[in-house]
Amino acid sequence: MKTEQRFCQSCGMPLNDVNDYGTNADGSRNDEYCKYCYENGRFKQQCTMEEMIETCVPHITSMTPDEARHMMQEWFPTLKRWQK
Repeated sequence: MKTEQRFCQSCGMPLNDVNDYGTNADGSRNDEYCKYCYENGRFKQQCTMEEMIETCVPHITSMTPDEARHMMQEWFPTLKRWQK
């Protein structure tokens, strides 16, 4: 049985391994956010969506920075953290 690919609902990082997940305030695993964005029940960075995109651009090596930026500008508004 194939499971659905999960992505961090803040930065879009694939959540492929249990060690990729962030933590809730009680130390349990948070199923929506990665360890780089969410720890102990709080976001590690207070930033705008645009600032998060710029933080993530250098980590996307499969496309040019402009292509990565454009892709994230279209995708990030669909992620839970950035929905208005």
